[in-house]
Amino acid sequence: MTPPAPAPPGDVSDGSSLAAFGYPQELRRQMGRYASFAAGFSFISVLTTVFQFFSLGFSFGGPLFFWAWPVVLAGQLLVAACFAELAARYPISGAVYQWSTRLSSPAFGWFTGWIVVIGQMVVVAAAALALQVVMPAIWSGFQIVGGDPSPTTATGAANAAVLAVVLLVLTTVVNVLDNRVMSALNRVGVTAEIIGAVLIVVLLFTHVERGAGVTLETGGRGGPIAALLVGSFTAAYVLIGFDSAGEMSEETHHPRRTAPRTIISALAAAGVLGGLLVLGGVLAAPSLSDGRLATEGLSYVLTSSLGDGVGKALLADVAVAIAVATLAIQTAGTRMLFSMARDGVLPCSSWLAKVSPRTGMPFGPALVVGVAAAALALLNFASPEAFLAVGTTCIAMLYLAYAGVTGPMLVRRLRGEWDWRRPGGSDETGRPLFSLGRWGLPVNVFALVYGLFMTVNLAWPRAEVYDPAGGHWYFQWFTVLFVGATVAMGAAYRWSRRRRGAVSQTADRGGQDARPGAEAEVVQA
Repeated sequence: MTPPAPAPPGDVSDGSSLAAFGYPQELRRQMGRYASFAAGFSFISVLTTVFQFFSLGFSFGGPLFFWAWPVVLAGQLLVAACFAELAARYPISGAVYQWSTRLSSPAFGWFTGWIVVIGQMVVVAAAALALQVVMPAIWSGFQIVGGDPSPTTATGAANAAVLAVVLLVLTTVVNVLDNRVMSALNRVGVTAEIIGAVLIVVLLFTHVERGAGVTLETGGRGGPIAALLVGSFTAAYVLIGFDSAGEMSEETHHPRRTAPRTIISALAAAGVLGGLLVLGGVLAAPSLSDGRLATEGLSYVLTSSLGDGVGKALLADVAVAIAVATLAIQTAGTRMLFSMARDGVLPCSSWLAKVSPRTGMPFGPALVVGVAAAALALLNFASPEAFLAVGTTCIAMLYLAYAGVTGPMLVRRLRGEWDWRRPGGSDETGRPLFSLGRWGLPVNVFALVYGLFMTVNLAWPRAEVYDPAGGHWYFQWFTVLFVGATVAMGAAYRWSRRRRGAVSQTADRGGQDARPGAEAEVVQA
């Protein structure tokens, strides 16, 4: 196993830097620093995810669930710091897959990428389903199916599926049009989301009904440990996807310098804003005991505390954020699928790896991700519990995939193959690459431990969380079963390829490692 490569010296073009890894420049580099930040921030999308999962956190954790937020943010910042080091050294689309492969082996990296691909498809579906949390609250006409709009009811769940499919059609069209259109929508959407989130925070804190001391109470929902463990689901779901800035490296100018900084800044900005939204919602809610906060979440706080007019205007901003988040997540999943297909390690790789010469977009992966996400969203017709099962499954899968990067990275450090004292090369401007220095080892250790702990916490088959009505044991075990099925399908596919002799040393081009003078060397699978 070779040590991670120093980057080429400064003044190297973005295209030649990519060529050093054995890939041609097919995607169009049109993204600057703010667009890169927007890619990560819009995937996280605090307005989408806080509004979507606030009620879950409060229903199980009471006001105390707020304190899970800073804990999860701290853990994810450790992971993001590790990713920032890797983004500076490996500025390639399909970031998590590429990083895991180059730090470990083609086989291990393939499974990490496979889990991310499936997980991101589930995240796209979960994000699109979030429209149900705000659209009927803006106008009752958006409850197309009729009946109770709450996502936990049969009619609310069915309507969520309808709205999600409509949104996914639109985001898929944008994802096959042009990189400039997608990037512009991301930038505009993120700007609107940040302005809206700041405005909501200010308004909530000017309408507080109680003091901050209430956040030390569970609301009679069990002990503090259980409240924090389940309450952490909200923060865990919100604070993912910051690696999207790395996913878009091949479309970003000066990615070795830009991506590491936007990965961390997108997470930090979203973490601070999201934490303030959660705290403001708890303090400004008209009541903590009438049950509405546990079912309607922040939508109830906005329309009740701020009035119908202001509340609905802010909810419209949230709807925009949900649409942009769905677009950004689908884009990230598309780039991951494209990166793996380009290495020839997926079914229909030749088709999935095609980039339109007219638009510069990989249209095949966009269609696959959109169709798969729509199919998952339609599970909501089966049962309201599907919403929660889909949401927590995608979080657990991404946490597991992140561990598939921080784990091999830690092994490299312990072997002395990632030595912070060695010169690490320079970025496109000639400045030193982003590095954690002497803090790299402890940050890496805690990032891995945190990631594995949260994966187990999210996947734990709690009947009171996943199957509160009883009679649907498969929802209780949904995350475990889905992850197991994903791994089994991946193993079966690789076995069939090997049996046909399709996997060879050169076919797994993703196994290329990078080192001075030999960045395109292929590592034995």
